[in-house]
Amino acid sequence: MAGGELAEAVNRLLAGRVGASALRAALVDLYEFRLGKAAAAAGVGAGPGVALVAVGGLGRRELVPFSDLDLVLVHDQHPDIATIADALWYPLWDARIGLDHSVRTPGEALQVASADLRTAMGLLDARHLAGDAELTGRLAAAARDQWRRTARTRLPELAESTRRRWERSGEIAQSAEPDLKYGRGGLRDLGVLRALAAAQLTDRPGEELRQARELLLDVRTELRRELRRDRDVLSGVDAGPVAAELGFGDRFALARKLSGAGRAVGYAVDVALRATAEPPRGRFGRRPSRTPLDDGVVLHGNEVALARDAVPAKDPALLLRVAAAAARTRAPISHGTLRTLAESAPELRTPWPPAARDSLTELLGAGEGLLDAVEALDRTGLWARLFPEWGAVRDLPPREPVHSWTVDRHLVRTAVEAAKLTTTVSRPDLLLLAALLHDIGKGRDADHSELGAAISAEVARRIGLSGPDVALVSGAVRHHLLLAHTATRRDIEEPGTIARVAATVGNDVVLLELLQALTQADSLATGPGMWTDWKAGLVAGLVHRCRQVVQGHGFRPPEPLDARRRELVAAAVASGRGEVLITSDGKVVTVVVAAPAHTDLLAPAAGVLALHSLEVHTAVLRGHDGGRAGIFTASPKFGSPPDPALLREQLARAVSGALPLEAKIAAKERDYRSAHVAAAPKVLWFDEETGGSSTVVLELRATDRIGLLYRVAGALRSCDAEVKWAKVATLGAAVVDSFAVSPRTGRLDPGWRQRVERAVLAAAA
Repeated sequence: MAGGELAEAVNRLLAGRVGASALRAALVDLYEFRLGKAAAAAGVGAGPGVALVAVGGLGRRELVPFSDLDLVLVHDQHPDIATIADALWYPLWDARIGLDHSVRTPGEALQVASADLRTAMGLLDARHLAGDAELTGRLAAAARDQWRRTARTRLPELAESTRRRWERSGEIAQSAEPDLKYGRGGLRDLGVLRALAAAQLTDRPGEELRQARELLLDVRTELRRELRRDRDVLSGVDAGPVAAELGFGDRFALARKLSGAGRAVGYAVDVALRATAEPPRGRFGRRPSRTPLDDGVVLHGNEVALARDAVPAKDPALLLRVAAAAARTRAPISHGTLRTLAESAPELRTPWPPAARDSLTELLGAGEGLLDAVEALDRTGLWARLFPEWGAVRDLPPREPVHSWTVDRHLVRTAVEAAKLTTTVSRPDLLLLAALLHDIGKGRDADHSELGAAISAEVARRIGLSGPDVALVSGAVRHHLLLAHTATRRDIEEPGTIARVAATVGNDVVLLELLQALTQADSLATGPGMWTDWKAGLVAGLVHRCRQVVQGHGFRPPEPLDARRRELVAAAVASGRGEVLITSDGKVVTVVVAAPAHTDLLAPAAGVLALHSLEVHTAVLRGHDGGRAGIFTASPKFGSPPDPALLREQLARAVSGALPLEAKIAAKERDYRSAHVAAAPKVLWFDEETGGSSTVVLELRATDRIGLLYRVAGALRSCDAEVKWAKVATLGAAVVDSFAVSPRTGRLDPGWRQRVERAVLAAAA
């Protein structure tokens, strides 16, 4: 076989105007013809017992340009096999054909396949080229039979190798430069699906996956034809010519189509690997347990599923609780649960109930688990029910080359980065929502910041935010580029620059800190090198100077007690013991605990609520006429509220010191360790908020967990800090707690503040 003659034939095919599919077919025909002649010249086919077998792309008849040929020379202990092999391989090498070759008996091939997963899957594509066809048939049948018998035991290895490949190569969907072969959702994943189907563990891929395969092959074919070399990563530069050859309007249309195909394949592989995995067993081989995660949501084995008593048709917020639980635990949502929710879950009415809004905040603040949760909802149409606006940015490729992701993935990744910054702002719930929506205006013929501000305001109103909060979210979206552009393009020490930025944010320090965190999250989610120490320093300097201009903080001391609660405090002062009042509205419980002024109240009450797995939404501590009252609103994480009589009895015992809270809380924390993303706790001090020279406000921003308020109250007590009033807000996975404190003895000096801050941060860590 003359190398020049073959290269000339290949070049003629590449230069022709045949389509991608026809080019692959022509390459297969060309190489089969040449290999047939080479095999005959080497003596393959001169007698029985020797066969030339194709695997890989040639075996599947989907050979793309510049691919190596995967060939196996199979023999039945032929005495002259070494001579035949040399006569076959050397002319192919001389012709500069890339080879991945082996010489084996059927038994040797099966033995290698039993130890090497890649070989086992490759033999499933075995196709006869030359020589003894019966020998090829025997090998192919034996390889398929061996795979069917052993595939289930090899599934853990297959799943692990697939996930390692995903980690190395990224994913096709929502990537600006996808790896068509090895990326998640690429051609190698279609091979995984074929192998699972060949083992009769899953159905054969359907029409959607067939179309995805054709698109991936066509793009790979045209990419290699364009570059005249073996390359499988589609860059933005190369995507234009490839798109033109395939008849797409531009590279952005191709990228959007390719992202959709990658999502279909990636999701199918993920579902298939989970469906075929060995289900976890409980003790003594029992069926997997159902661990409660939220109201109506359980962890069944390794998947998030609906509880047996859940009624999706009557619970519109159940969808969000399922998604939040999946994101929080990093466990996938079961396919059956997604199907049930898609068929039965009703629409959330405008405005959303507070519980649904809280679940959304928890979902957005879950960290990396948000990516898979949103993908699962999006693939089943559930995400579009929550955010109909999402369709305009789904799979939308970025126009700027610095972006690594499609617009929809960038938005979700920005929320992931924002979850790490929730302790830097006083309104983490608004930060997370603004992160999700900051580029929602892209993909339309308008300024995306202005349009995004209008869209985000509509979303914020729909989910039930107040007017001021709607304005904050809309303002953050409208001005999400303000700090980065100003800090890197203007003199941040120029008074006019500072005044302009302060005026743009309306002299609102809450919006200013939202923009600072959003700027960082947006940059980190854009691509490598977009958030540098230099840029961070410039933005921080700009914000610091603006803070000196902007006045106010954004929180107020709690309101005075109403008449009924003042009466409860008076009763506690008169009796000298704790008094408790419990009311409920559905699953939301309001607990008022009153005690004489000298009684420690915050830690005991917070501890009892934590023991009953009651999630504290707000807590207010107020003094009145020789006594004090703590007002807590809370709801059970799952199940029903505790018996009021039991709760009242334990609260009274805890306030009197008769309940051993420390050991019980420690045990509860061990059993229910939080899986939320760990944002570093932060303490801020505000001297001007109390109106007194001996009292200061300490604000704690931290990730919520069972027993946190109890631990913080204990830390304040250990530092001899008297809590004059307290105001606690739980916002999804984050808390923003304010305490007006003063030293019981000594002076309010820097040393005392440092001791208090260290103790509070240690309690919140």
